[in-house]
Amino acid sequence: MQNDVISFLLKRRSVVAKKMLPQEPTASDLENIIACGLRVPDHSNVQPWRLVIVQGEARAQFDQQIILPAAIAANKADKKDELSEMQLELESNRMQRSGLVIAVLHTPVVPHKIPLWEQQLSAGAVCTNLLIAAQSLDYAAQWITEWLAYDASVISALGGDPDRDKVAGFIHIGQKKQQPDERKRPVAGDKISFWGLQH
Repeated sequence: MQNDVISFLLKRRSVVAKKMLPQEPTASDLENIIACGLRVPDHSNVQPWRLVIVQGEARAQFDQQIILPAAIAANKADKKDELSEMQLELESNRMQRSGLVIAVLHTPVVPHKIPLWEQQLSAGAVCTNLLIAAQSLDYAAQWITEWLAYDASVISALGGDPDRDKVAGFIHIGQKKQQPDERKRPVAGDKISFWGLQH
């Protein structure tokens, strides 16, 4: 007999940000989502991550003041043609596709007895917990990175050090326009093996 957690995880599905309604979670739901996000495996309690919430009017400010200039600068650095109207529109609204965005920064603690790779995995676990918590409350949610996760000016704007920190993900949370369709999933037999003698 399956419990509610297993039943939910077997049906869990992300909604892409561009298909969300830009309505943010209630204050109490957001508090619970954050609490779940921070309750992750973290060897030696290193806490190698920080969360930055972009919501309300700050979404448009971040788009206009940070993302759009960064996109234009990156395009010039690559010596490409000027951004098209469609591209400018996209970069001007990245954070506004959903109700709010939680940026998860991986902030490694080095030197430390916990290897860097395990600290990175812990940051990824934060992203997973945030995503699952939001979806369990029936919000539309997606964990994405896109080019801005790797842009030094964006990382700096989020309070990170581009020479050290990385964006583990942007967790977009909003409302569903409709229930998402199922997609192709891995076949367990293709991904699993059992080590040792089989009886």
